Amino acid sequence: MRTVILSAAALLVSSTIAFADPIVGNWTTGSGGKVAVSNCGSAFCVKVRSGEHAGKQIGRFNRDGDRYKGKITDPTNDRTYNGSAWFSGTNLKMRGAVLGGLLGRTDTWRKG
Repeated sequence: MRTVILSAAALLVSSTIAFADPIVGNWTTGSGGKVAVSNCGSAFCVKVRSGEHAGKQIGRFNRDGDRYKGKITDPTNDRTYNGSAWFSGTNLKMRGAVLGGLLGRTDTWRKG
């Protein structure tokens, strides 16, 4: 019986990992900073993992088709922008913008 329970638990864990959203994980920003994207309720939260702002949540996104939309905060000045993210190959493009997207900056994040 114990073997059956352990096997079922292992199957459940492996299936959860297999179906994790690709945005979830550890990322390296264009400037070399380390961030983590994790599930937080029905959204995805972005938290700084290293440096002066380690532990600070800087974003919250919801999946919108093949993109993610939400808010992203510059941890150096605490300004919050409309954010969007999408994949370009294996890289994640993260954009913060104002004025309906007319002005903004896009950064490329690498997994790891």
